[in-house]
Amino acid sequence: MAWVVLIVSGVLETVWATALEASKNFSRLWPSVLFLCALALSMGGLSYAVNHIPLGTAYGVWVGIGAVGTAVYGMAVLGDPVTAARLFCLLLIIGGVVGLKLLH
Repeated sequence: MAWVVLIVSGVLETVWATALEASKNFSRLWPSVLFLCALALSMGGLSYAVNHIPLGTAYGVWVGIGAVGTAVYGMAVLGDPVTAARLFCLLLIIGGVVGLKLLH
């Protein structure tokens, strides 16, 4: 169960990061509300997960999911550049996350 909560929390990290950008420095109400809700849920889930999964593993997986998810969102929706080097770096992050999970 802790792994499911951790994965959902990582996805919520992507949500709050993208909502933060959409809030335009907290000048837009609904993206700001989404940011705060997703942030609270994401942190709460991480807090739960670290009680069942070693801190370094849980945090690494959480940040990795959030970083990759946010980068992919940026490329797919916001027009961030898609280059072979960027995709390779994202694969390295994914490899590290999978490695942390497998070596847990």
